[in-house]
Amino acid sequence: FVAIYQAKGLAYFIVTEEGIKSAISKFFNEQELAQIMARLEAEPGDLLLFVADKPDVVAASLGALRQRLAQHLDLIPDNLYNFLWVVDFPLLEYDSEEGRYQAMHHPFTAPLEEDLPLLESNPGQVRARAYDLVLNGVEVGGGSIRIHRRDIQEKMFNAIGIDSAEAAEKFGFMLEAFEYGTPPHGGIALGFDRLLMLLAGKKTIRDVIAFPKTQSATCLMTQAPGTVAGKQLRELHIKTDLKKPKQGR
Repeated sequence: FVAIYQAKGLAYFIVTEEGIKSAISKFFNEQELAQIMARLEAEPGDLLLFVADKPDVVAASLGALRQRLAQHLDLIPDNLYNFLWVVDFPLLEYDSEEGRYQAMHHPFTAPLEEDLPLLESNPGQVRARAYDLVLNGVEVGGGSIRIHRRDIQEKMFNAIGIDSAEAAEKFGFMLEAFEYGTPPHGGIALGFDRLLMLLAGKKTIRDVIAFPKTQSATCLMTQAPGTVAGKQLRELHIKTDLKKPKQGR
């Protein structure tokens, strides 16, 4: 199951009155085992599951596994609505292939005020003023407070490898607008289809959408996507090298 989320494997400890039962416990000394038990507040009868990988792979795979087990063991009541705000997102994430940081969401999300000094010295530790709203494990909304100061926006661009010349070329109009007293601003977008799905007790938003797309992203009513007329492509200055499909294919 965890392989779906790019995890290489799943290790486990079974905690008993006699100690830990596991094929991998032999690779840990007594002190390390005691630290693991204390850190997880493990007691006899507990099952501890481990994934060793990159942080995002570990979080995604174990998070999905936790939800799958909770559903399989009927640990989630069907008649309750549990809301949760997710905050303190990392502002940036490191792209090892490009050798630089990139925005976790987009480069206009504001950092937390207390983390501003880290934007130049330790960008990976900066948290964003972003938030998600989760209902019963489903994200139903999300948004952020945006940057409204030129100096902070320029530091943000610099942190993700956009120098002053590129910033001026691509975003000069916005940086100049900040000079005229842009007010603090932000917002949130709610997924209305997802809210209806949860209220109706359905498992997929296709059950609450009038004309849902199929798994292959086609529309059964209009047969979209379809062929675009050559005139429309010319009007938009789009050229394609796709060949017209033959009859019967």
